[in-house]
Amino acid sequence: MNEITKDCLLGGRVSLVQPAKGHRAGTDAVLLAAAAPVKPGDKVLDIGAATGAVGLMVAARVAGVNLGFVERDPGLAELCRLNCRENEIEADIFVADLLDKASRHEAGLRPESVDVVLTNPPFLEEGQARISPDQGKAAAHALPSGGLEAWLKACVNLLRPKGQFVLIHRADKVAECLAGLDGRLGGIGLRSVHPSADKPAIRVLISGIKGSRAPLSILPPLILNGPDGRFTPQAEALHLGEADLL
Repeated sequence: MNEITKDCLLGGRVSLVQPAKGHRAGTDAVLLAAAAPVKPGDKVLDIGAATGAVGLMVAARVAGVNLGFVERDPGLAELCRLNCRENEIEADIFVADLLDKASRHEAGLRPESVDVVLTNPPFLEEGQARISPDQGKAAAHALPSGGLEAWLKACVNLLRPKGQFVLIHRADKVAECLAGLDGRLGGIGLRSVHPSADKPAIRVLISGIKGSRAPLSILPPLILNGPDGRFTPQAEALHLGEADLL
């Protein structure tokens, strides 16, 4: 493992050790955690967890959740364990390749076993763009061809009936995300995330309920920065853990 840093999230409520280079937790993780429809007692999986930022922020927001983290990189999974200890959080760490059914089974992940799945899938697929030469970034950012649909299918497979799913992805992948969830989720909520009020969306948050027949809803957009380039009051409150996106 390369050099690591120790950072703070939610205004210092969560401490996070993570690699100094490669994929690092930031606004995407904050927004995903803020959109998590979690209540005490829920069994929650943070899939593609890296060092655990999303799940740890959920635990800081809602007491009494039963956390699990799914990460295929053993080094990142070990940092996730360290972060759980540092934040005094009990959790299950599953070192598994989500796209490999045998790997999931061997790690102890069972179908229809959790109440909430949260995921920030790798943003690219092979052949779609130049992949970073940094192995950490490449693993975090790239899936095999056709991997996004397989990723979403595997995530939903782990949900109990009526379980809730939330992901964050690039805005230009919204059609692919919705196609991958078609027939698997209902009650889908779609929220665009814009860098400023006059700019196109850069991210989309998508939520849904397994087995629901409810129609899709377009939720109010989130604007991250005001005209002065600073966080909007809403974005600032989300980063401090003083607001949510439920």
